[in-house]
Amino acid sequence: MSRPLPPGTAVTLHTPQGGFPAGTAGTIVHSPQAGSVYGVKVDGQLVKVNRVHLKVTGTDLPPADHEALRPFVQYACMMGSRAFGLSTDTSDTDLRGFYLPPARLHWGLSDPPPQLEYARTGVEEVYWEARKFVLLALKANPNVLEVLASPLPVTVTPLAQALLEIRGAFLSRRIAQTYGEYVKAQFRRLDNEQRTHGEVRLKHAVHLLRLLLSGTHTLRTGEVLVDVSEHRDALLAVKTGQMGWPEADRWRAALQRDFDQAAAQTRLPEGPDVAAVEAWLRMARRAAVDW
Repeated sequence: MSRPLPPGTAVTLHTPQGGFPAGTAGTIVHSPQAGSVYGVKVDGQLVKVNRVHLKVTGTDLPPADHEALRPFVQYACMMGSRAFGLSTDTSDTDLRGFYLPPARLHWGLSDPPPQLEYARTGVEEVYWEARKFVLLALKANPNVLEVLASPLPVTVTPLAQALLEIRGAFLSRRIAQTYGEYVKAQFRRLDNEQRTHGEVRLKHAVHLLRLLLSGTHTLRTGEVLVDVSEHRDALLAVKTGQMGWPEADRWRAALQRDFDQAAAQTRLPEGPDVAAVEAWLRMARRAAVDW
């Protein structure tokens, strides 16, 4: 029998799990003493996943070597509560973005890590490999679309700026599915928690409410909404429990109706502009040949 994967191992979901689509990145936080079910932290949520549904990532380079790839980060921005306009005095700093590995790392027997992760006290950094980053964005992954639209950029190289200038190419009606279906699935889980345990994870509820607000805005305007400070008081009231769950659930229902209406009326194209994105990636790959 193989040894269990240790906590801290970077993984991706091989199949959809816990309302998250296949390909979503996570980190093992609990390894099984017996059996094969792991506790995986995905987007701040703990999901129980069988080993057969997990793919280990970043194994081609030891974690210590990830630091050597930091200079190839092309884009970094603040995300999380600071970008959402929901930060407090105790909020951590979350940096997200992408890196472009030197071409030579693609030419050997090993592939570069699909993502780089760095952590220190109060700061968490995650950078997807460029191709993986744009593939996730083309699938309308909410996390990646929000990274492209962050109002708080930290590092933007010319290559990254070229991608930001075509970020509209990623937007399509797929948003109605990736935002809407995920939120509905997660609220069903929260409703079950409420019936079973008499309480819900309020922080996660805020995340879902924010996604409804962002998705509705994006479907109507063609611009991804990240900063939801206009709704700060209400969202923080949900998070702290000052707004009771029945009232929060009524707000959720109203937001869901608004989202569904926006999805039905959106003028976004059926699919993303794959050709424009591929042209950018080819240009970026050519630039990496000399690195």
